Amino acid sequence: MRRVSTLRDLIKGWEELSERVQDALELYEMAEMEGDEASVAELDEEARALKEEIDKRELLLALSGEHDANDAILSIHAGEGGTEAQDWAEMLLRMYLRWAERHGYKVTITDRMPGDEAGIKSATIEIKGPYAYGYLKGEKGNHRLVRISPFDSGARRHTSFAKVEVLPILDDDIEIEVHPNDIKIDVFLSGGAGGQNVQKNATAVRLTHLPTGMVVTCQNERSQTQNRETAMKILKARLYQMELEKKHAREAAMRGKFVKPGFGTRIRNYVLHPYQMVKDERTGYETGNANAVLDGDLDPFIDAWLKMQIGKGESVIGPA
Repeated sequence: MRRVSTLRDLIKGWEELSERVQDALELYEMAEMEGDEASVAELDEEARALKEEIDKRELLLALSGEHDANDAILSIHAGEGGTEAQDWAEMLLRMYLRWAERHGYKVTITDRMPGDEAGIKSATIEIKGPYAYGYLKGEKGNHRLVRISPFDSGARRHTSFAKVEVLPILDDDIEIEVHPNDIKIDVFLSGGAGGQNVQKNATAVRLTHLPTGMVVTCQNERSQTQNRETAMKILKARLYQMELEKKHAREAAMRGKFVKPGFGTRIRNYVLHPYQMVKDERTGYETGNANAVLDGDLDPFIDAWLKMQIGKGESVIGPA
């Protein structure tokens, strides 16, 4: 029913846009015949607005995947490098939280593992809203930061990596079989700020999928049952994604080119020193306003990647 509703809204949007275009064409013809320059100038503005709307809707052509309209699960994992990498992972977490906030998406942090001194070792968030997975699926991969480390007394330049994983939250009608005997369940006290807020009961849940070694933790919910349900939902999404990647690798091997499963190599560089630049390695899109990107201004990068999926991508340079 959700997919039917999404398709109905999509069709309605195109129909309304078609009516706007037709109305604008008719008004333009009348204004030309009557020599009404003021109306022609107004229609020029409408034409620009229509072009922007059409460009936006063309991106939906790249959001026609089976789960693109679904909510998303986004995980961030600090790479090697200790505190520096863990701080970078937290910067990425903030970036995606701000992006989701800009779009009015509902976000829940389901798991967060603090760093040793600063930042985070890992975090998992649920992002709920229209096409959340479709927009974010191109973010999976390794993200590289170059900057003067605030943790280095010698003020030297450091390079840090963090990996982003994006999965769809699966619809209830998609069956992913997980045998109970294949799951090891551990419970522990949820992390917190301490004091009165610290958990007195073991409500946090860790699931280990024994056949694959996959581990999922959830400690956001107030009850052990809720954390267990959320962790199972994330585990099923990861198992589904793993099977898809195996399938794609087999198909690529049959075509004569083997593609290693996984989340790929570096997808984006964030340079804060000796100059500011964020550049996507796949699309070539870049901008000199790194602070805006880290504050959640990701749409130009997302749009460039989506356009590339429908054959409209090109190397472009954004605002400085």
